[in-house]
Amino acid sequence: MSISLYDASVLSYLQTVRAVSKTLTLAEDAAAENILDLDATLNFQLRDNMLPFSFQVISVWHHSMGALKGMQAGVFEPPPKVADVTWSKLQSLLTEAEDYLVAQEPEAINALMGNDMVFRIGKREMPFTTDGFLLSFSLPNVHFHAATTYAILRHLGVTLGKLDFLGEMRFRS
Repeated sequence: MSISLYDASVLSYLQTVRAVSKTLTLAEDAAAENILDLDATLNFQLRDNMLPFSFQVISVWHHSMGALKGMQAGVFEPPPKVADVTWSKLQSLLTEAEDYLVAQEPEAINALMGNDMVFRIGKREMPFTTDGFLLSFSLPNVHFHAATTYAILRHLGVTLGKLDFLGEMRFRS
């Protein structure tokens, strides 16, 4: 059996986006128990030279929905600036990504296999194929930012386990 581009992209993105959304909900529960300050968490950094928590969640949104749109358009760029970042805004971005991913048709995504695309950052362009972009750039990035989101929340006292990070797995039916 082979794995399709749809399976590797859309289904993988969905698993991660939904898991991150669940961790944000668990953080809201922790805030209700006075374990966590949601507003302070938005700007929390594990290290001074790391981007804040809000950027980690924005990057999950961007490296899932945005990456898929990039594969469809043939170009991917860094995430846009998100104005007025609030906890509910982060949740809405994840909902937007989930809704977009769910709406994708397997045949249309699979037809993108092997297409040329570029990652454009400023004037620099890095050439990829869609599958090379997915496997060597997009999926590692979405997982990095999801893991950092998870690590920050764990560090701040939210009770999370490995299954919260993994999300809904695709068991044999």
